[in-house]
Amino acid sequence: MSSAAAFGYAPDALARILDRAPPVADAALRGDTRLTAPWGHGELHDYLHGMQGHVIITYYGEPQDIVWRVGKERLAGATRSGTITIIPEGHEGRWDIAGPIGVSHVFLSHERLAASAEQLNGGRPVELLGRVGFEDPVAARVMELLGRDAAAATDPAARLFVEQATDLLVTQLVRGHSSFGAIEPPSRRGLADWQVRKVTGYMREHLDEPIGLDELAALAGLSRFHFCTAFRQATGSTPHAWLVNLRIERARQLLGHPELPVTEVALAVGYETPSSFAAAFRKITGVTPSAFRRQL
Repeated sequence: MSSAAAFGYAPDALARILDRAPPVADAALRGDTRLTAPWGHGELHDYLHGMQGHVIITYYGEPQDIVWRVGKERLAGATRSGTITIIPEGHEGRWDIAGPIGVSHVFLSHERLAASAEQLNGGRPVELLGRVGFEDPVAARVMELLGRDAAAATDPAARLFVEQATDLLVTQLVRGHSSFGAIEPPSRRGLADWQVRKVTGYMREHLDEPIGLDELAALAGLSRFHFCTAFRQATGSTPHAWLVNLRIERARQLLGHPELPVTEVALAVGYETPSSFAAAFRKITGVTPSAFRRQL
């Protein structure tokens, strides 16, 4: 939305419905972006009118249930660490937060959002999506850093870091939480067939390397949490269990070559020590690698 003048100043709008005003830091960043350090407020059961600019929130401390009702639409989540809430410019509705929460805020002008989006999407219009307690560890971590350094942003050295971190946050918002590109929760059917093929194919090609959940989730275009759930829904197995089975399947093949020492087989399938390889192999097959080789 571009009619920002029609809406109230976001910190003032929040102060009217909370038990205290957001402690906005003195420094105004590029595009009139404003930050708060981590702070807290009590439970909330009130209607929030549309605000000027976009409000991004991350959470600290004990999680609470949170619900945002916009007309007939209901967005719900929990104020867990690693999650964010996005209130796009002009969006209004009733908010219910079950108890006191710890938060930090980024008040982001649409002009700054649009300037970053123009570099990513060729100038197409972009709008943020409303989110409530949405898992995005990247955005949440950047906001934690911004909250930590909010008060120091008047210092030139700190300000450079804060501006760059804000740019990173805006890029993440455009890529993952906007009309340009959105992180979608997995369907109840789990990963699509092409996602399963891509992820399991990557596993097979990198059995001799450490493979992390983050890189597998990135291949599927999902957050780590959603990837684990969707992978299990699609395959009936966790990513870790699937990978272990692939490693042991490959190890069985290699153990059929008597010229290969067991230590080399272990390294070839991603185990740094013979003992960790033997434990994993025995758990799947019921015998040690050496005993398996003797049975061939």
